[in-house]
Amino acid sequence: MELPRSELLVISEELDEGELAALKFLSLEHVPMRRLEAIQKAQDFVDVLQEKGMIEAGNLDFLKELLYRIGRMDLLEAQLGSSREEMEEELQVPGRARVAAYRYLLFQLSEDMNNDELNYFKFLLGTELPKCKLNPKTTMLDVFIDMEKKGILGEGNLNILKHLCAEINFSLLKRIEEYELNLFGKEGIVITEEQSGSTGDPEARTRWLASPVSPDFPGSCSASSQLEAYKMTSQPRGVCLILNNHNFAKARKTVLELKNMKDRNGTDVDAEALRRVFSNLHFEIAEYRDLTAEQIRETVDIYRCKDHKDKDCFVCCILSHGKKGVIYGVDGQEVPIQELTTCFTGQNCRSLAGKPKVFFVQACQGDACQKGVIIETDSGDQDSSLETDARFQLDCIPAEADFLLGMATLQDYVSYRSPRQGTWYIQALCKQLEYSCPRGEDILTILTAVNQEVSRKSCNPNAEKQMPQPSFTLRKKLIFPVN
Repeated sequence: MELPRSELLVISEELDEGELAALKFLSLEHVPMRRLEAIQKAQDFVDVLQEKGMIEAGNLDFLKELLYRIGRMDLLEAQLGSSREEMEEELQVPGRARVAAYRYLLFQLSEDMNNDELNYFKFLLGTELPKCKLNPKTTMLDVFIDMEKKGILGEGNLNILKHLCAEINFSLLKRIEEYELNLFGKEGIVITEEQSGSTGDPEARTRWLASPVSPDFPGSCSASSQLEAYKMTSQPRGVCLILNNHNFAKARKTVLELKNMKDRNGTDVDAEALRRVFSNLHFEIAEYRDLTAEQIRETVDIYRCKDHKDKDCFVCCILSHGKKGVIYGVDGQEVPIQELTTCFTGQNCRSLAGKPKVFFVQACQGDACQKGVIIETDSGDQDSSLETDARFQLDCIPAEADFLLGMATLQDYVSYRSPRQGTWYIQALCKQLEYSCPRGEDILTILTAVNQEVSRKSCNPNAEKQMPQPSFTLRKKLIFPVN
C-alpha cells in the first residue's frame, strides 16, 4: 500500500509556522532535537517522520494524533478520514498515545499562556537562560526547550515550572497538578507505561491523554470535574445589575461629616468593562447611576420581585464608596451589604432558589491610609477611629446556599481606583473573566487569579497594597460558558 502523497502534501501546505513548531515539539521523544531544529518546512517534517518509521503505508496514527493534539480537526477529517470522536475513543486505549504525556502538558501550558504571561515568564527566567534567547520572538515552546537544555525542566523535574506558573497564573499551576494527579504516584514518582498497570490509575492516565488541547467541556481531565456544575444554558443567562455611583456632590452638601467624599472618577471605565464582559457572557445588562441609599434599596427590590424562573443566574455589581460592611448612596447614607444580598435568598426571591447569586462589590471597607495624585481610594469615610487590626470576618452574605460575594478588599482596608484606568479590582476581574471563561475555568479559580493580580500592584512610592476577598456558599462549580 502506498502512502497518500497528495493528502500529505495538502497537510504540509496547510500548516503554518506556529503549528509546525508545535508538531516538532510534540515529536521530540521520537526525533532527535538537532534534526528537528534544522526543519523549516512542514513537508520536511513529514519526510523525517517517514524516515523514522513514524509514518508508514497503512499507518498514519501518529500523524493523526499530532493533528488532533494541535486542534487541526479539519485536516484530520478531510485528509486522513478521521474525526475528533474517533481519536478520543482510540486514545482511551492504554499505550495508544504516542505523544508523551509530559510533552503534551508543556504544549497545553503554552497554549493557555497569553503574551503578557509569556513575557513575565521570560522575565522571571532572566537569570537562568541567556538573554539572547529571551527576545520578543521567543515562543513559550522555545523557552521550554531551553529550560530542558539547561537541566531545569524535565519529566521528573517540574518544581521550577510549578513555581513560575504559581507566580504567573494559578490556572497554569492547576493544570500541572492535574497532570501529576493522573500520571504520578503519591510520592511524586513518575509512572511509566510499564508501571501504570500496577501503580496509580491507568484509566485516569488514558483519560488525560485522550483530551485534546481545547476540550469540549471544562475540566474534562481533572478530578474536580466530578463536581456538578450549576446549569448555565438559558438565554439570557440572567440579569447583570450594575449600580454605578460616580457623583457624590449631594453627600458633600448634606452630610457634614462626609463633606470630603469625592466623586469617583474612573468608575465609568469599570462600568463599561463590566457591560462588555457580561454581555459577552450572555447576561442582560441593567445599569443605574448615582443612586441615593433609598434608591439603591428600591432598585434592588425591583429585581428581587422580578420573575427569574427562566434565568439561570443573577449578578449584581456595586461600584461606590464604602466602609466596613456597607456601601454609600450618593447622598452619603449607608446601605448594609448584607441587606442587599439577603433580598435574594430563596425565601425572599423564590425564582432564584437553588441558582447562583453573584455580587461583586467595588468599595473600600475601611479607612484610607494613603492617597496619591493619580491613585485615589474608594473610601468615603475619613474616621481614623476605625479598627485596622480587627480579625477579618466576612458576614455580608446570608448563610443560605448558592451565594458568591467578591469584595474588592478585606474589611478594614481601602481599595484603589485610577481616574483614567478604573479600579484595580474590577479591571482585574474583567480581564480574568475574558481570559478564563472561554477556557472553561470556574469562578473560584478565576477569583484566585484576580487575587494574585491585584496583590501584585502597589501604590508607589509607599507600596500600599490591596487584597480582594471572595466569600461563598456555592454548592456546585460556577462556570460562565461563552457559547
